[in-house]
Amino acid sequence: QVQLVESGGGLVQTGGSLRLSCAASGSIFRISTMGWYRQAPGKQRELVGTITRGGSTNYVESVKGRFTISTDNAKNTVYLQMNSLKPEDTGVYYCNAHVFGRDYWGQGTQVTVSS
Repeated sequence: QVQLVESGGGLVQTGGSLRLSCAASGSIFRISTMGWYRQAPGKQRELVGTITRGGSTNYVESVKGRFTISTDNAKNTVYLQMNSLKPEDTGVYYCNAHVFGRDYWGQGTQVTVSS
């Protein structure tokens, strides 16, 4: 079992920055890939980016060059650094962990970018 807790969301102005954190606990050694997803009101949840155990990252085109996923293994934490934020980035951001075909999700953290 894996437990995920997101934090760091809030209200920022267009062009601002925000760093989200995802603290993992449980059978962490079994996690193969972690990712960040987001969901805007009235829209489907979409993948923002992923990071593998080996450190390889992948991002959706709309955030490339602005968002960065990183990890701090000592703290069992994954981060999503968001720069040059736009109103279209507004939504609830979720942390995800993939373990042997199973997915685990955090509770989500709200990110609001004002214009």
